[in-house]
Amino acid sequence: MNEKPDAILLVGPTASGKTAFALDLAKKLPIEIISVDSALVYKGMDIGTAKPTAEELASVPHHLIDIITPLESYSAAQFAEDCTRLVREIRGRGRLPMIVGGTMLYAKAIRDGLSEVPTTTLEVRDRVAKELEEKGLASLYERLKTVDPKTAERLKPGDTQRISRAIEVYEMSRRPISSFYADQKPPVLKLRSFALLPPDRAELHRRIALRFDQMLEVGFIDEVKRLREIPGLTTNYASMRCVGYRQAWEYLDGKKTFDEFRESGIAATRQLAKRQMTWMRSMKDTELLDPTDPKSFEVWECAAHAAL
Repeated sequence: MNEKPDAILLVGPTASGKTAFALDLAKKLPIEIISVDSALVYKGMDIGTAKPTAEELASVPHHLIDIITPLESYSAAQFAEDCTRLVREIRGRGRLPMIVGGTMLYAKAIRDGLSEVPTTTLEVRDRVAKELEEKGLASLYERLKTVDPKTAERLKPGDTQRISRAIEVYEMSRRPISSFYADQKPPVLKLRSFALLPPDRAELHRRIALRFDQMLEVGFIDEVKRLREIPGLTTNYASMRCVGYRQAWEYLDGKKTFDEFRESGIAATRQLAKRQMTWMRSMKDTELLDPTDPKSFEVWECAAHAAL
């Protein structure tokens, strides 16, 4: 990229060290961090989302963290709009916007442009969730193959979240979700993109398990207990679809033992990391960095200097 980018994007799988990368850079350069994370937007969901600490948030300006309640929704379209506005404002202050996180759908929205996929209502989500519970995922997937074979072919039969989402969109619009991608708008921002790609999958899995256990030690279960006290909140809300929260909710409902909950929470986090890395590898014009190699930070720091 010959001309200066509007912002620098750093994505990576969960537990790969994105926050540390960004905070270390903030000690050297005038940056502001825009979170590209669909879980960090929720107030009161701090432990299970590995939200930066109060000290970390105070050390450098952060944006798009703690902006809605768990009863509210936030879409990729809203993120793209907010992120674009923030990039302009941060540049206007003479600082460098660093867009950091792991929600690949949000990253795709600002890198590649956006599709006008409709937002679903709670009523539709409840109806699809009930169908999933009563008939099972295999039945829902077979239905998807009928109403949207293109999306069904793209998704794995065990991808509960995306299969449910595709059915929800069809219920809302009577159009397959794949049809909306054809109407994609071009990107507004010019970005230089980086992705942290851990070279050792076993080490990443160890870090994931360690972080999950640390969350438990500092009160993750108590956090979910407090969330359950919010009138009207159920596992059908997008907030409770965040990794770990649904599993903790089921444990508190008595549907899982503690060991089963812990194992399922860690497994779900590993699956998330795998999806994130698959998506990262498919991102064009993205520089892959090894988070364990000190030279990777030097490359990223040089890119930031050049972008200022």
